[in-house]
Amino acid sequence: MNKLLIVGIVASGKTTLAKRLSSQLDLPWYELDSIVHHVTADGRHKRTPAEQLEVIMDIDDQEGKWIFEGTDRESYQCLYEMADTIVFLDPPLWKRRIRIFTRFMKQKLGIEKCHYKPDMKMLRMMYKWTQDFERNRSRFESKLQIYQAKVIRMNDNKDEEALT
Repeated sequence: MNKLLIVGIVASGKTTLAKRLSSQLDLPWYELDSIVHHVTADGRHKRTPAEQLEVIMDIDDQEGKWIFEGTDRESYQCLYEMADTIVFLDPPLWKRRIRIFTRFMKQKLGIEKCHYKPDMKMLRMMYKWTQDFERNRSRFESKLQIYQAKVIRMNDNKDEEALT
């Protein structure tokens, strides 16, 4: 594995798995949210899809090996082609809902850092994105079928034996 795309919906365990694999495989790891939402001295700004693609291509050119992790977005569909392994993290809905709330509480208490304001609006959005994903799951599953030869489906980010 030299180019690994970890994809899943909110609170599926993408970041946790990416950090662990980055250390184990000695691969640089990139959060796609940080590529989409760039932090500057002026604050957090959303890059255009073209700018996002440029950053991704620069990373690929400079590093050659990588782990990207994030939710599925139109702006970085190229990663499905570029990756030699695609990990789809798909824990049960009930577990993701609990994780969303737990993460929110940790962020509010200052136990866990985040790149956004952890307010009620963001909490509602995370539940909405989860609901939207479930409603449109068949579309995402169809996309994965195209790449099935390099897709590994995991129900828990601790099932690393699926990666070997």
